[in-house]
Amino acid sequence: MSTLFSRILAGELPGRFVWQDPDVAAFLSIAPVTPGHTLVVPRQEVDQWTDADGDLLARCVHVAQAVGRGVKHAWDAPRAGLVVAGFEVPHLHIHVAPAWGMGDFDFSRAEVEKDEAALDDAATRLRAALRELGFGEHVPAGA
Repeated sequence: MSTLFSRILAGELPGRFVWQDPDVAAFLSIAPVTPGHTLVVPRQEVDQWTDADGDLLARCVHVAQAVGRGVKHAWDAPRAGLVVAGFEVPHLHIHVAPAWGMGDFDFSRAEVEKDEAALDDAATRLRAALRELGFGEHVPAGA
C-alpha cells in the first residue's frame, strides 16, 4: 500500500524538496516545529526504522546529517535536532530541524503552516545553505 510519503516522492502530492538522490529524499514538513523542519525519507517503503536494512538506515542518517548542517547554517542555529518517532506516517522518516533549546522538540506545538510563502522561503534558504556547504549535486533546482 502506498504511503503519504510515497505519494509525495512519486510527485502525486506536492513537496518542497531540498535533497534528492536515488535512495533518499528530504522535503520540508508542512507542520514544522521550527522553520526549516525537514523530513528525510527513504524511497523504499519501510514502516519503522528498526525494520530498515542497515545500509539504507545509514544512508538516511548520512542525508539527515547533511540536512542538519544545512539547517544550522541557514538559520544560524546552535544545534540541529534529529528525531525518529514514526507515529505520524507508516513510512520511515527522520525529522531534522534547527534548534535553540529543548522546547524546539515539542511536537505538540507543531501546526500546519498556512503561509505557503513561509514554507517556500524556508525551502529556498535550506537549498542555498546545502549548496554552499558542498551538497549541490543532490539539491533540486527549484520548488
